[in-house]
Amino acid sequence: MQKTALIAGASGLVGSQLLPLLLASERYIRVIAVGRRPLPMVHPKLEQRILDFDHLEDHRLELIADDVYCCLGTTLRQAGSKEAFYKVDYLYVVKLAALTASNFAAQFMLVSAMGADAASRFYYNKVKGEMEDAVRQTPFRAIHIFRPSLLLGQRAEKRTGEQIGAVLLRLLRPVLLGPLRPYRAIEAGVVARAMLSAAEDDGGGLRIHTSAAIAQEGQLR
Repeated sequence: MQKTALIAGASGLVGSQLLPLLLASERYIRVIAVGRRPLPMVHPKLEQRILDFDHLEDHRLELIADDVYCCLGTTLRQAGSKEAFYKVDYLYVVKLAALTASNFAAQFMLVSAMGADAASRFYYNKVKGEMEDAVRQTPFRAIHIFRPSLLLGQRAEKRTGEQIGAVLLRLLRPVLLGPLRPYRAIEAGVVARAMLSAAEDDGGGLRIHTSAAIAQEGQLR
């Protein structure tokens, strides 16, 4: 039985790689992309919903799907303040999870980050960890949390720090072996493929996908 997928953050680095995979998948008869702005794409399966994430609860009836893919995320620098970062990376994500779970979605696939930990001294990692903890409380049949290392790919906006980090990690890749292997940078397309693969497994329960695991799960089949 073909299903409906919902994706939030389809214009981002991972989301832009994931959306074409969802549209090409025989698993889905319909793909709902929710965002603040329309995407420059037309496809028979694609339904775009322009929503105000500050009032997401007003759009609950537009958030009905079997599998939910959450690729929302920003950085402290891009957001401009801790409050703005918290809104995107915690409030929007947790609200999306709660609303889609209440609409009886079965699976929630979430892009988090390596180092996510509610007890972390680093604000970014702390918020990511708190967000994960909140999402875990939602009653999906399956929750998949993906914790990639630094993401590689072409972003719409410039993130100078990440670009420098990506270059360094590419240079260091040959020596990042053994216990250092998880710190290798990872292509956004690999993360996207791993997310779809997890959904297709149709398992249950909670699963944390480390960056090293994502690298294996997202290999081309």
